[in-house]
Amino acid sequence: MPDTPTLRGRLYVIAAPSGAGKTSLVRALLERRPQLEVSVSYTTRKRRPTEVDGVDYSFITRERFRELLAEDAFLEHAEVFDNHYGTSRERVARALDAGRDVILEIDWQGAQQVRERLPDCVTIFILPPSRAELERRLRARRTDDDAVIARRLRDAVTDMSHWTEFQYVIVNARFSDAVAALERIIDREGEPFVAGRPEVAALAAGLLA
Repeated sequence: MPDTPTLRGRLYVIAAPSGAGKTSLVRALLERRPQLEVSVSYTTRKRRPTEVDGVDYSFITRERFRELLAEDAFLEHAEVFDNHYGTSRERVARALDAGRDVILEIDWQGAQQVRERLPDCVTIFILPPSRAELERRLRARRTDDDAVIARRLRDAVTDMSHWTEFQYVIVNARFSDAVAALERIIDREGEPFVAGRPEVAALAAGLLA
């Protein structure tokens, strides 16, 4: 009897402005859906005290990043806040070919590149409920000074202007609801969270004003 072919996994691309809660949402999703695999990105930025190399990111030098870039080793790459980030093309392909669903937690620039290379990926954008709440969350981290926070808020406006490029949009107003929305999308029940719904357009207009 022939072996049943392995179904290819799905790739979920999740992007958001800094402070919208993307990382916390992905962590909560993984607690509920441990079968999901998160692709660990490469980065040239300095490791924070709470981060683990190979778990949160693969921390590498700028020289090594340039070498990987020259080898076309990245599915996507971007420069964010003067640091470089990249997703291993080989790691993602290996997981998808093995039938595992993969989460990519990246920015809108990276999402554009992934869509070009893997057009069947599922794209999700996370929005904050307001500019004031976004600033509150950034300050609550207690990792950045006022100048850095101001820059992050300016860059967030640029990030949020790309929400229409994504298939689904989740507003992270109530954390538990946002996690549940992610689960619905994973379960292919994401219709209530399509990007084109009127309330998202109204919210985005206020966020970008």
